[in-house]
Amino acid sequence: MTDEYDLAIIGGGISGASLLYTVAKFTDVEDVVLIEKEPEIAAINSHHTNNSQTLHFGDIETNYTLEKAEEVKEGAELLAGYLENHDPDREMHSKRSKMVLAVGDEEVEKLESRYHEEGFGDLYPKLRSIDREEIADLEPKVVEGRDPDTELRALQTPDGYVVDYGAVSKSFVDLADEEDGVDVYTGTTVTDIDDDGEGFRITTDNGIFESDATVVAAGSHSLQIAKEMGYGQNMSLLPVAGSFFLADDLLNGKVYTLQMKKLPFAAVHGDADVHDGDITRFGPTAKVVPTLERGRMSTVGDFLDVFGFSPDSFLSYANILADRILLPYVLRNLVYDVPEVGKRAFLPNVRKVVPTVELSDIDRATGYGGVRPQIVDTEAKDLDMGEAKITGDDVLFNITPSPGASTCLKNAMADAEQVLAFLDGDHEFDVEAFRAETIGQFPRADDDGDDAAADAAEPPAAD
Repeated sequence: MTDEYDLAIIGGGISGASLLYTVAKFTDVEDVVLIEKEPEIAAINSHHTNNSQTLHFGDIETNYTLEKAEEVKEGAELLAGYLENHDPDREMHSKRSKMVLAVGDEEVEKLESRYHEEGFGDLYPKLRSIDREEIADLEPKVVEGRDPDTELRALQTPDGYVVDYGAVSKSFVDLADEEDGVDVYTGTTVTDIDDDGEGFRITTDNGIFESDATVVAAGSHSLQIAKEMGYGQNMSLLPVAGSFFLADDLLNGKVYTLQMKKLPFAAVHGDADVHDGDITRFGPTAKVVPTLERGRMSTVGDFLDVFGFSPDSFLSYANILADRILLPYVLRNLVYDVPEVGKRAFLPNVRKVVPTVELSDIDRATGYGGVRPQIVDTEAKDLDMGEAKITGDDVLFNITPSPGASTCLKNAMADAEQVLAFLDGDHEFDVEAFRAETIGQFPRADDDGDDAAADAAEPPAAD
């Protein structure tokens, strides 16, 4: 038996789920199927233990340029508005103070320049520059035990959204599934996609599906499938695995440290877990791994498919890993995984956030962490720091490194427009209704009854 659809979405993480929601609820496309190989939606990188749980606005991510921040900001506000609209009891997210911390004269100077001269203070009306006293009011442990002569400064905002992206993915799918013509198949592995020029024949271990258009939103596997279909030959992947360390309740909100601009990886930060305020997570670490999924050796072969074994791939990896900033960073992060030695090596990163932490206070978070696909441009022989999409004939491949989860609805909006183009413009997308349900619900600094500065100065109550 063959099922026929206007659109097939392969992958049930945050990217595929957000596209399903957008197409099902806000377009008149009639028949849509989502196919996910895992038994549950969002079981891999979108699961709440496998990412930093941060909704990235670009306000405290100090490796972002102003242009990058502007791009990310709207995407984050779309998702924040969705959460405000659909999660009033905060089962999928929590909201806390969030800051980026500068320690020492040099870092303080950089942070102040970023806020006042580079335009970030203007771009983010809720972002405030705060001194040691205000930092201590919000995050006592950040100041406690620190040399009083060390200069401190922070950029702080109340928009510290801590998100369970797995739960959000499931909510997207549940809302989409309310619509007629939407089918969701979990535990269904795609084994082949054949493009016959008029549509796609998708063979799975659970039957055959036919679609007029296809979107592959399968994380690192998206490039693997693209290459099998003849696309993306000038790309490879640098899979980066992140890990965390856990401590007791030390922080009220998120505290980031300054990031190195050349690195695409998040700086070490501390924050409370989305579901357990009594746990503080520190991380992530970042190490290069030859797998497409964390802890699954079966995906080594998948990585080799993506790597390609071409001279350009080898030269690209050599060029990237020989970088004088990236190579020491990669080697240092490998040490963090060594039992006992790794914990001791990681401790200074934790103490930059909470100076009084002892070695016995932190433990490796067993079972936490995912793999983030970093795109390698084998023509330029360098990392591509942006999100990657490959557009083919009625097929789209999404490869979304960070902050792909934060900008999932913005990506879904663009992808929905592309899907309608694939379907010859015979359908409509109600963008106004989409924005009203998402970004239209995001609280602004100048909203009536909202005093962002007062909220920011008030330390959150203990859980």
